[in-house]
Amino acid sequence: MKSNLLVFSLAAATLIVVCLVWDSLIVTDSHTPGGQSQMPDLAKAGRAFLAEYNETYRTLRYKAKEAEWTAETRIVEGDDTNARNRRATAEALAAFTGSEKNIFMARECLDARDLFSPVEIKQFEAILYKAADNPQTVSGLVKERIAAEAAASEKLYGFRFILDGAEISTNAIDEILWTATDLEKRRAAWECSKTVGPGLRPILEDLVRLRNDTVRALGYDDFFSYEASDYAATADEMIARNEQVVAELRPLYRELHTWARHELAARYGEPVPDLIPAHWLPNRWGQEWGPMVTVEGFDLDAALAGRSPEWLVRQAERFYVSLGFEPLPESFYEKSSLYPLPPGTPYKKNNHASAWHLDLDHDVRSLMSVENNSYWYETVHHELGHVYYYLTYSNPDVPPVLRVGSDRSYHEAIGTLMGLAAMQPRFAAAIGLTTGESTHDPVQALLKEALNAVCFIPWSSGVMTRFEYELYAKELPPDQWNARWWELKKRYQGIVPPTVDGATSTADAPAVRGEQFCDAATKTHILDDAAQYYDYALSYVLLYQLHEHIARTILDEEIHDCNYFNRKDAGAFLRALLHPGATRDGKALLRETIGSDLSARAMLDYYQPLMEWLKKQNEGRTHTL
Repeated sequence: MKSNLLVFSLAAATLIVVCLVWDSLIVTDSHTPGGQSQMPDLAKAGRAFLAEYNETYRTLRYKAKEAEWTAETRIVEGDDTNARNRRATAEALAAFTGSEKNIFMARECLDARDLFSPVEIKQFEAILYKAADNPQTVSGLVKERIAAEAAASEKLYGFRFILDGAEISTNAIDEILWTATDLEKRRAAWECSKTVGPGLRPILEDLVRLRNDTVRALGYDDFFSYEASDYAATADEMIARNEQVVAELRPLYRELHTWARHELAARYGEPVPDLIPAHWLPNRWGQEWGPMVTVEGFDLDAALAGRSPEWLVRQAERFYVSLGFEPLPESFYEKSSLYPLPPGTPYKKNNHASAWHLDLDHDVRSLMSVENNSYWYETVHHELGHVYYYLTYSNPDVPPVLRVGSDRSYHEAIGTLMGLAAMQPRFAAAIGLTTGESTHDPVQALLKEALNAVCFIPWSSGVMTRFEYELYAKELPPDQWNARWWELKKRYQGIVPPTVDGATSTADAPAVRGEQFCDAATKTHILDDAAQYYDYALSYVLLYQLHEHIARTILDEEIHDCNYFNRKDAGAFLRALLHPGATRDGKALLRETIGSDLSARAMLDYYQPLMEWLKKQNEGRTHTL
């Protein structure tokens, strides 16, 4: 309790000091509307405000992130101590970032933007953006929302999944969907993964209302519009941008969908369906299909079988060091939660992989459940991409409030880019992984990659983005959620719910999954990273542009099989990209570094050999999308 009181006291004291400084530098002028004029000292006042804001923001955010970390890594059923501390520290941070004084001062400085540098202007804009997420003009709503979000996290990550009468982890559910060929076993695992949904429905109903109402207090139309504004886009513009990405990749996805229907039907000994039953696919949400394919001559799972999970993490660090980055702080290994909890542990943890920047400096951590397989091998490289991004923009040129990506897609792009680089055959050979005795088939390697990256686009730019747009901007009624969710999955992905026999869904008569379920809420981001899933979609487009530039311009190697390892020149390019944080606009930074705007062209070029192969495989087959 004492620590929480100190947090609140610090916020209050800082506000008083900043307000006194501000008030002393503003004088009344009866000749100007509103009775105030900006004196030459306004620039000095604005800079003093920024210095105080950044220091207080870092302090309060660190407390809030530490409490959140504890709540995510130590979930004890029936004990709400961590949840209460999480709420208290989050409320202290919200009281500061959303304070009326901070809003007023940031607006006043932006009205006199000619007095300030571009980086200072970006800080004022960031301050207002943060304020809109929890404005203290509606402090009651903000506290209610913080409590609801904490409850959602507890419910989601503390849920006990039961299969065949025994508790099962999400990793074990995933393993069944990756490997099992018995459709009844697959269906049971898939349905088990959805049992968390119904209990989350009332929480999500509250969150939709609370998120919309809080941002409306500062003039946003809805929560989706608020999140889209971080890209300087309206909600409709963000939808249009994502629909364009879906449309550009639709021909390739259609070929993959047709190939997958026939491949899976043969695997399970079933007739070829018009649409793919959800439990046929190797992912709980049908978002990535890569485990369908094992690349002959490149068996990464077999190569990793003799390696420990600890080796995977240390090897990922070794990759970044080979590029010229510094080794991770030892505190990363001391404070992170990297591996599955041992059986019998009296608490649970969030099993969704994530990277954390707690103090906006060098307290970086990762929350994972690493096992020695290719999925976690790629995931570890991805999460350390976030961590090294944090460390790189934690420099004196970047004020704490701007220590984020140039836009939100940059973080995901860098992480996924490094995961892609680590999956390249020559890279694997360079780090001593023996992946096969024969030369691998490059088209099969492309197929495996596309089943992840290309199949991800209709899910991310399509289903998730459209559903959350309708959830917030259109206020989709809760009694239509599940029906709409499956309508979107059918429209964008060509996926339908399981049926009684697992194979009878058709384009005209898909299975029905009623409103007693809440399948959208089983996707973690709907609850705890809301209305911004398109970040991932746009990051895929961006990463292929970055990869093409690195491979062709820096490494002078073929884009499908190049080796970043030990290439300091590639590392120098990446550090230059990461160093500015949000002091640079993402669009301008992309033009400056690779000379082009965001475009799916590089992604389409990368998969062109696969497109030609798929068309031959699908000759005589009917496309149902």
